[in-house]
Amino acid sequence: MQFPIHASCQCGQVTYQLHAAPMKVMACHCKECQKLSTAPYSITAIVAAKDIEFNGEMTKWGRVAESGNHNLGFSCVRCSNRIYHLNPAQPEVIKLKLRPVDLDDDRLFEPTAHVWVSEKMSWLTLPPGVAVFDKQS
Repeated sequence: MQFPIHASCQCGQVTYQLHAAPMKVMACHCKECQKLSTAPYSITAIVAAKDIEFNGEMTKWGRVAESGNHNLGFSCVRCSNRIYHLNPAQPEVIKLKLRPVDLDDDRLFEPTAHVWVSEKMSWLTLPPGVAVFDKQS
C-alpha cells in the first residue's frame, strides 16, 4: 500500500491524509457504534495522531464511556459524517472511523479484533481467526 492514503467525508468538505499504517483495526459491536454506523458494527483504525492530517471544519461531541473514559467525536459540519474519536487524556491516539469504500486495496483496514461482541447482532457470524472480546480490548 502506498502512503499517504487520501480520504474524505461523504460530502468531501473534510479530508484527511493517513501517512502510516494503523496500529490496529477493530470492529466494534457496541450499541453506540451500531447507532453511529447504522450497521451491525463500526470499523475503527487506531492511528498515531502524528500520522494523520485533517482538513475541513468539524463539530465536536462528547460522552463518557462505560469505562469512565471521555470520548470526543469529530464530525463534518456539512454532512455530519463522523470522522474520528479521541480520548482527551490520550490526544496522541486517534480512533479513525473507517468507511474504506474508496480504497483500491482495503486489506489494510481488515479488522484483526472484534470488540463488544456481548452486544453484537444475534444473526451475525464472526470471521474465523480474529481476536474476540466481550467488551473493549
